[in-house]
Amino acid sequence: MMTVYLPVESQTKLSQISRQTLESFVLGTGRQVEQIDDSYLESDDYGAFVSLHNQGELRGCIGDCAPRSPLYATVIEMTEAAASRDSRVEPIAKDELPDIRIDISVLSPLVKVLDPLSLEVGKHGLYVVRQGRRGVLLPQVATQYHWDMKTFLEQTCVKAGLRKHAWKDSDTEVSTFTALIIEEPR
Repeated sequence: MMTVYLPVESQTKLSQISRQTLESFVLGTGRQVEQIDDSYLESDDYGAFVSLHNQGELRGCIGDCAPRSPLYATVIEMTEAAASRDSRVEPIAKDELPDIRIDISVLSPLVKVLDPLSLEVGKHGLYVVRQGRRGVLLPQVATQYHWDMKTFLEQTCVKAGLRKHAWKDSDTEVSTFTALIIEEPR
C-alpha cells in the first residue's frame, strides 16, 4: 500500500491554503487565486479530508477519497465544504474563525481488502460500500475512540447506514487507505 509523503514545506503551504480558503469563504471576500509552484501540491495522486474543530468540538469534516484534481484544489474544495455543507453541524460563523483549528488528512489511493481484521488500528482508514451506500472513517477516528479493528469496521458500516456486521457480507466492499495528517500550527 502506498503511503503519503509531503515535505514539511508542502504541508505548511497546504495548511496555509486551507486557512486562507476558510477565512475568505466564511467572510465572503472571494477565493484568493494564487500560483502554486509545488509539484507535491499539484499532484493528483491523493484524496483529502478537511476537519474543522472549535475548542476540540467537531465543526465540519468533509473529504473525497478518490483523487480527481490537484491536491491543493481538493483541499480548497473540501475546506469550503467542511465550513458549510457538513449536515451534522451548523456552518462556520464569522466570529468562530479565530477559534477554528484545521486538520487536513491527505489520503493514499484506496486498496480493496480481503481480510479487514488484519488492518492496523490508527494506521489504516476504512471505506465501506454496499448497494450504493458508503461510509468513510479516517485512521485517527479509531484511535480517538479507542476502538479495536472489529469495532472500527462496525462503526464504518453504521456511518454508511448499514447493519454493523455488513462488512462481513460478500456484497460489501471494504477498502483501506493511509493518511498523512497535517494539523494546523496553534
